[in-house]
Amino acid sequence: MDKFYYELTVTPNNHYDLYLDLVSSLTTEAIEELTNSIIVRSEEDISDIKDGIDLYTKAIQESMDDKLLCPTVLEKKENKDWIQKYKDAVEPVSVGKFHIHPSWTPAIEDKINILIDPALSFGSGHHETTSSCLEAISKYVKADDTLIDVGSGSGILAIGATKVGAICDICDTDDFAVKDALINFASNNVKANDSWVGSALTSNKVYDIVIANIVADVLIIINKDLKKVLKKDGILVLSGILSVYKDKVLKRFKDCTVIEEINKNEWTTLVLKKGND
Repeated sequence: MDKFYYELTVTPNNHYDLYLDLVSSLTTEAIEELTNSIIVRSEEDISDIKDGIDLYTKAIQESMDDKLLCPTVLEKKENKDWIQKYKDAVEPVSVGKFHIHPSWTPAIEDKINILIDPALSFGSGHHETTSSCLEAISKYVKADDTLIDVGSGSGILAIGATKVGAICDICDTDDFAVKDALINFASNNVKANDSWVGSALTSNKVYDIVIANIVADVLIIINKDLKKVLKKDGILVLSGILSVYKDKVLKRFKDCTVIEEINKNEWTTLVLKKGND
């Protein structure tokens, strides 16, 4: 990697598509398209591209549009190890019984370690909803419990529960999320009991623990599904709830008993027991 690279920013106030075509014809480098600007980056000096664009602008001003403006800014910038900077920005986090860490940081001895590399699927342990669910798992999930993680995302919650000794199924409506979760299971040397793309009702089983870290509106829509797959006296963990919508969610789960409410910043996680005492 060279120590420096060149960045050319082209910002036309009109005829954006014409400039995009021109820049594309002048370079084979990758082009970044922004709302009003076009950016070219190269480790080679691209001042000749700048000069060509400036001449093009002058020609259009003279022949077509004397109100056209197209500033071009060419900067020489220091190359940085962006991958390393990204890794440095992703810190491990400990919550409850668990220590969640990316592959480039070490495990620790006094916690149950979960290896999760940040990816497109939600769930790295840093968000309040995920960490609250991990707290609930630490407290309420025990060995041999049957558990389903509905909307599993990265699979972090089911991985944690599996490491506690639970028998865990996962489901998500996003095919990519399920695939990503199974990769994360393998990275942690554990296996999901079952997995599928779809809703909780795809399963014909009932579970000791049902976890759904989604959003309030979806929890309200699928409230009957979640309760249907939960055993009598089973534990239901609902998360992804902005605190202002907590009562709205509880209204649909009024046939359950609130065991615990975990609040972190503007987010609420509810731990419920099926049935009213």
